[in-house]
Amino acid sequence: MPSVVAGPFFKWAGGKGQLLQQYSPLLPTRWRTYFEPFLGGGAVFFHLQSRPAVLSDVNEELINAYAVVRDKVDELIAALRVHRNERAYYYSVRAWKPETLPPVERAARLIFLNRTCFNGLYRVNKKGEFNVPFGRYLNPTICDEPGLRAASLALRGIEIRVADFEEALERAQEGDFAYLDPPYNPLSVTSSFTAYAENGFGEEEQRRLASVYKHLDRRGAILMLSNSASELVRALYSAFRVVEVTARRPINSKAGGRGAIPELVILNY
Repeated sequence: MPSVVAGPFFKWAGGKGQLLQQYSPLLPTRWRTYFEPFLGGGAVFFHLQSRPAVLSDVNEELINAYAVVRDKVDELIAALRVHRNERAYYYSVRAWKPETLPPVERAARLIFLNRTCFNGLYRVNKKGEFNVPFGRYLNPTICDEPGLRAASLALRGIEIRVADFEEALERAQEGDFAYLDPPYNPLSVTSSFTAYAENGFGEEEQRRLASVYKHLDRRGAILMLSNSASELVRALYSAFRVVEVTARRPINSKAGGRGAIPELVILNY
């Protein structure tokens, strides 16, 4: 059982909080080290709070924030309390260069933007610059102190690193459990959203991920992967157990795109 009740401190496109009830009966019962190489909001990790664990992502901004929540939560809370939900102020903070900021201020900037931007969306342009407009929330919770402290306790002693998924999974061995939640393969050209990181995640990356999945399967790792119910995904993982779940799409610029849709969970057990 988790040592503390904790959950994601980010809103994140494709976050899995809404799917935990459907995921629970699919999760394995025993494993050694837990790996989550597409960390995002971390809903599955916070649900399991497995130890030991290796949490990673290619998004340096995101990983910095996780490390700060783990190691410097008091300083982070103090830094967040300075921020305010005002349009002009939002755009001034958005214009800051995160790479020039100390880790705590860098994490506070990201959490502030995430809590006050349009739909809680994380998106960057081709230069890697956060470019989501102001969200116009009446009274957003910029500093969720209890939530941040709970997340800090859950993350205590957990390895957190910036890494490509293939690099992050090199250490996964027989009996280890990896939950893989990549940017989804789009169901159509217009549904594509790959601006999560500057380099995107296209069909070539989906195929590379499938190759890594099969390699880890041969190694004896326990694997659970989520993705869209696209023909490409079904073809790439046709040799494995495929379970269909139903998800809502809360982050979408068009209200009509927020209905329930099928997603796939790929299991090798």
